[in-house]
Amino acid sequence: MFRSTLFGVAALCVATPSAAQVAPAPFSLPPLPYTAAALEPAIDALTMTIHHDRHHQAYVDALNKAVAADAKLEGQSLDALVAKAGTLPAIVRNNAGGHWNHSFFWKTMAPAAQAGQPSSALAAAIDRQFGSLAGFKAAFKDAGTKRFGSGWVWLVVKPDGTLAITSTPNQDNPLMDVAEVKGTPILGNDVWEQAYYLRYQNRRADYLDGWWQVIDWKTVSDRYAETRTR
Repeated sequence: MFRSTLFGVAALCVATPSAAQVAPAPFSLPPLPYTAAALEPAIDALTMTIHHDRHHQAYVDALNKAVAADAKLEGQSLDALVAKAGTLPAIVRNNAGGHWNHSFFWKTMAPAAQAGQPSSALAAAIDRQFGSLAGFKAAFKDAGTKRFGSGWVWLVVKPDGTLAITSTPNQDNPLMDVAEVKGTPILGNDVWEQAYYLRYQNRRADYLDGWWQVIDWKTVSDRYAETRTR
């Protein structure tokens, strides 16, 4: 899991590479690292505002309430809750996942002018695993469009150091003990309808295509580089 402060306010205001939430509850909503309109046209301002200010806030509020009601969870970090999600009540698993996933998701993106390209090391790893960047994008889109109902699609570094694309239901992620494919996420996309419905309606594939315009490849590459130093 990531080791520095991914979810703290300071971390979301600067381009730090990665990290873990070390503060225990009560958890708080991190601010967006850009304006709500900064990712247009790929993601419109109204969708971003509702998604961040209402949906993500609801996960934070529900998680804090659930943790406050269970003395055994007092003082535990978000990473600790995510890691053992399968042993926890559904309300904790779902909302801890929702908070972790969204905090990670906001930092995965940047305005199109700042998107950049994968680092040479990440590009080489993508080529080895998927044949090309285009091949990777096609496989990622395929996993996202085939996710039934709500969930996420991820690029992870597996424990053996190889890259893999995986999809998780609801608010699960590859760090959880219940994940079918476990690994360290370096890129992830939210395919719940609230992430795209106002602009794309039921066209999830179009949303997945447009999303590549706003990937913060420096952050993704830095996350990959961090996994190589462990």
